[in-house]
Amino acid sequence: MDIGGERKVPYTLSNIEKCMCSLCPVQADSKCAQNKLVNSKKVMEQMPKGEVPKPEDIPGIYCSTGRATCQDLNPEKQCICNTCDVWKGYNLGEGKPSQYFCQNGRAI
Repeated sequence: MDIGGERKVPYTLSNIEKCMCSLCPVQADSKCAQNKLVNSKKVMEQMPKGEVPKPEDIPGIYCSTGRATCQDLNPEKQCICNTCDVWKGYNLGEGKPSQYFCQNGRAI
């Protein structure tokens, strides 16, 4: 959503479900991100409907939450932000940064 010239991505269950970060080559070899992915699926299955997990427990939606907490990501690999429905829906290609949110921070 473009609000006053800024592209802010809300941290919502809907956006978490659309997020493609877990499929990104940047995260593919990250043990930290892969562990978070497995754990987040378990947590989300057990959460009450409509509740949202803590951002630090999700290996993704960095456009909303900011830099990844995992230190073993490989930003030399091609990111796939531009294939994501969240990226497209919030026109993040026109914002700063436009990709590599896991390294560069949330979208503004």
